[in-house]
Amino acid sequence: MTMRIKKSKKYWSGYVTKHSFALDLEPGVFTWKDPRRIARSLKKSAEVSTNRKARPFQSAMSMLNFYINRAGKNLPSLRKKILEQAKVELRKVFNK
Repeated sequence: MTMRIKKSKKYWSGYVTKHSFALDLEPGVFTWKDPRRIARSLKKSAEVSTNRKARPFQSAMSMLNFYINRAGKNLPSLRKKILEQAKVELRKVFNK
């Protein structure tokens, strides 16, 4: 009889989300309902960060895309719609 050892799942994305020094995000920023507020917060975080490796717009957009991509199928459609709109708003607040 073969015994299986259950491995605990370790997700690199969870570690990155909790321990990343790229941007200091406001708590719960991705749970907010206002896309413009999300965009403004990401912009502020990206501009004040001294740890980012790219320009502020790229850093903010990358963090937003990272969150959307990592949530994957677990992201409710309404939440995804709000976050996709936040991308549009992010481009507006950065004049892109």
